[in-house]
Amino acid sequence: MKNRLLAAHLIILVVLASFRAVAQDDLILLSGRVDDSDTRQPIPGAGVLIKNTVAGTITNDQGEFTLKTRVKFPFTLVFQVIGYAPKEIVVERPTDKISVSLNTQAILGNEVVVTASRIEESILKSPVAVEKLNLRVLKESPAPSFYDALENVKGVQMTTSSLTFKVPNTRGFNIPNNFRFMQLVDGVDMQAATLGVPLGNAIGPTELDIESVEITPGAASALYGMNAINGLANLLTKSPFQYQGVSLYQKTGVNHIDGIDRDPSILTESAVRIAKAFNNRFAFKLNFSYLQGTDWLANNQTDQNPQPLNTANPRFPELSGASNPARDLWNQYGDDGQARVAITIPYNGRNETFNVSRTGYLERDLVNPRVRNLKFDGSLHYRLNDRVEVQYGYRYGLMDGIFQRGNRIQLTGVTVQNHKLELRSTDLVVRAYVLSENTGQSYNLNPLAYNLDLNNGTNAVWGAKFRTELLAQVNSGTNLATAMQLARVAADRGRVEPGTAAFESLKQTIVNTNNWDIGSIIPGAPATGGAALWQQSRTYHSDIQYNLSQRIKFAEVLVGADYRRYEVIPDGNNFVDFSKPIEQRTTPGGANQIYTKYGAFVSATKLLLADRLKVAASLRVDNNPEFSPKVNPRLALVYTAAERHNFRFTYQNGFRFPSLFEALSYVNNSNVRRVGGLARVNEGLGFLENSYTLASLNNFNAAVNTDVAAGSTRNAAALRNRGLLQVANLSPSQPEHINSLEVGYKSVLLNNRLAIDGEAYYNSYQDFLGQVEVAVPTTGRVGTDASVLDMLTRANQVRYRVYTNAKNTYRSYGAALGITYNFYRKFTSSGNVNYNNIAGNDNPDIFVTGFNTPRYVANVSIGNREVAKNLGFNVVWRWQDSFLWQSPLANGTIPAYHTVDAQMTYKVPQPALSFKLGASNLFNNRYIQYAAGPTIGGLYYLAITYDVTRF
Repeated sequence: MKNRLLAAHLIILVVLASFRAVAQDDLILLSGRVDDSDTRQPIPGAGVLIKNTVAGTITNDQGEFTLKTRVKFPFTLVFQVIGYAPKEIVVERPTDKISVSLNTQAILGNEVVVTASRIEESILKSPVAVEKLNLRVLKESPAPSFYDALENVKGVQMTTSSLTFKVPNTRGFNIPNNFRFMQLVDGVDMQAATLGVPLGNAIGPTELDIESVEITPGAASALYGMNAINGLANLLTKSPFQYQGVSLYQKTGVNHIDGIDRDPSILTESAVRIAKAFNNRFAFKLNFSYLQGTDWLANNQTDQNPQPLNTANPRFPELSGASNPARDLWNQYGDDGQARVAITIPYNGRNETFNVSRTGYLERDLVNPRVRNLKFDGSLHYRLNDRVEVQYGYRYGLMDGIFQRGNRIQLTGVTVQNHKLELRSTDLVVRAYVLSENTGQSYNLNPLAYNLDLNNGTNAVWGAKFRTELLAQVNSGTNLATAMQLARVAADRGRVEPGTAAFESLKQTIVNTNNWDIGSIIPGAPATGGAALWQQSRTYHSDIQYNLSQRIKFAEVLVGADYRRYEVIPDGNNFVDFSKPIEQRTTPGGANQIYTKYGAFVSATKLLLADRLKVAASLRVDNNPEFSPKVNPRLALVYTAAERHNFRFTYQNGFRFPSLFEALSYVNNSNVRRVGGLARVNEGLGFLENSYTLASLNNFNAAVNTDVAAGSTRNAAALRNRGLLQVANLSPSQPEHINSLEVGYKSVLLNNRLAIDGEAYYNSYQDFLGQVEVAVPTTGRVGTDASVLDMLTRANQVRYRVYTNAKNTYRSYGAALGITYNFYRKFTSSGNVNYNNIAGNDNPDIFVTGFNTPRYVANVSIGNREVAKNLGFNVVWRWQDSFLWQSPLANGTIPAYHTVDAQMTYKVPQPALSFKLGASNLFNNRYIQYAAGPTIGGLYYLAITYDVTRF
């Protein structure tokens, strides 16, 4: 609380200090007209800005504008609008009506970006790779939404969990809940704290309010800190001063047209935007959108526990494929290693032990196919003078969909709210915001399936029924594969089946129970465990950024600082109060769990060699009280040769503190407790220092079973094979650390018709964070005979899946090249190719890190924004090669795929209507993007936009 009060006091002091008046009392009234240099037609909606101030306006339907200011002469007016080259004129004295003509421009090769260095700079001279999608590009994209358009950006890998939930990544180590990639909306970090992931665009801008998207691939933590270790997406919205009026948007589409996964289904999205400015001093805007549709389905039945793995039944080749009783299917839940039992029967004159999994339930029977996404935001803007603007903004988002972490999670009624207060001037930004998160009625598919099966008996009870029938079938002469199938039918008798009233009733009971422990820890009891994911958190953040260039003439110097505080409300299931005794932790309530971080940075930029060499250096220090302070430097050189050729070199390092779930989780899932890696979580449990790794335990059990089959007793076999058990010997989690090198080239040639952008990178990761599963003995310390014998029986060990650091250093590298060419009139073609790879290590690590990135990805597009009067089109072809996906939930090879997106746009000038007819995955080429992910097909849509620039 004290820290929050200090932050609030700081903001108030800075605001008061910024209330100084501009040193001129006379009010100047400017007016003028903006038109097209070729047609002399007026250009409505053109921005008219006074350079280095916040003052500005837009032109009306007749291309006319009026602007009041108190800025002293001389000053510069900047005129800009999408599709035209920007223009600047100097106003030195009161003047009559200003007349400006703008030239059309096919490629905006010298756009201004703000993300790479936190200040405005030319994209050509950015010190790191940065990609910008401006308003025109977003409108002309064949993707069904501006957010989907990110998938075609150079270097970006998009992961689709749901129609409503997509997360980008760059440069490898991809996961569906990508907490290594930061996403900002107007300076606000959109990460849902307890879920530990940016919620795609669930509470971001609407289709009508987005102005541009800037993506910085690779490490950005030298300036942004915290979790910007893999990259950063910055979504910028429209100012109500520059974009006024009423806009309406309606999109109607259809997916599942082949009827394979689900029946053909309608998707709709409706949006409205209202913005108005008064006297160029006060403005407001309101945005509302609502999307609903039928989600993509994850229904892949790849078996990730096949023969000859020792966790299956490698001694029996006939138990393979569909006959594998130990199968663990990608999109079937409740059939994994925690639902696997060892069944021993006399067979062929020997005692044989077979690994058999519970039957489980398919994802399609556990999830809700209908999804929705409601978004609302509003903001108030007041200009104290021509250099200072104060803003208050509120955002609300509600979403359904599927989310993947260690398991697949049905998100239902997830809400995130955001309040933001910001003061912005030409050299100062002060911001404070709060995010509140509530996961609504969400639930986890794996404990749901597990508890559905447990209702028909514990694993021991089910296994006994299976054994009785298996023995009977084998003794009657039935072949082993068929006997296994018949034994499963007998053991499953009484199990609730999908589509029945009993199934729905039991499912509702489980998904509304927020305790996953019950049922899996009471031997012989009916399953009363739950699957609810009820999490609530609040994030408090404040930051300040000050440009000292007006006071320091030697270089452009930027300083800044930020503070963040997470508060997690203990639900007794995913997050608990660690001050409670261990036996009471899983009861709801208690002290909120606090996780904080604060940091500061300084950045300096200097032009040398007649402005041909740009030298940029920054230094950032971040601290989290759980760890030691971390220092993040960055050094960049940009050299411009022959005015057009820009070469850059950048070195930086960065750190990522563990996310809330990695640090503080405490959830029991299928009788394996997922735990954060902080030392305070381990107290009294011993999973760090007193455990064996699951991988070694599986090898140990396979060896014991072999010896038992040869006539040994289990205890003797266990002690004989004790050397196979590997002590985990884990350390408390530490922040991830990256060192990154990047070289690049960017140019615009042939009279602004050819743009070339390429880069190569090399990253070195240390202390990479991941999960390892371990077993803690209940009757002895690791290394003792008692601990070895504990590993024979599931009841004598406690399983944990622990977030910890990798032992090896991981080195990744890659390159990307993008070319855009305006080859004939308004015809433009572009393409990019991306290469990413990782170097191998000689020794295996304690867990698999999962690079999860295709080596090659390519995009090619061709388009013309006006192939005929008011008619434009764009077509994009995308291809990526196959790659290996590794994660705690599922592993396997993702096949190569290619897709075609296409759109046609027709504009009706009066009234201001535009029609966009398009298709994403035009030829319905079904594909998956990651193991256990949904199968994505074609989406076909018509979008209509209506704009009234004044009201």
